[in-house]
Amino acid sequence: EVQLQASGGGLVHAGGSLRLSCVTSGFTFARTAMKWLRQAPGEGLERVSTINGDGTWSHTIDSVKDRFTISRDNGKNTLYLQMNNLKPEDSAVYYCGFNDIRGQGTLVTVSS
Repeated sequence: EVQLQASGGGLVHAGGSLRLSCVTSGFTFARTAMKWLRQAPGEGLERVSTINGDGTWSHTIDSVKDRFTISRDNGKNTLYLQMNNLKPEDSAVYYCGFNDIRGQGTLVTVSS
């Protein structure tokens, strides 16, 4: 059974930082490209960042690429998203996933 458990969200002031983690099981993590997605209230799902299986390639959307960094630890089957200089518009539920699968999200709220 595939499991994706995201954590690390919370309430932070603008300019603050958070590190999201996604612990996975049930599939071959090291061979799987992973992604972080987010969904703000009333908005659609947005793919924020993607990383390949061995971590040698990643892509992050322009609106956050200077502030967010995706990474992974294949020894721990865990995906990360380091988020710095957070802005109120980054407030959303953040999900980790692969292909068309995503796990339970973690809520990030950035106050102005």
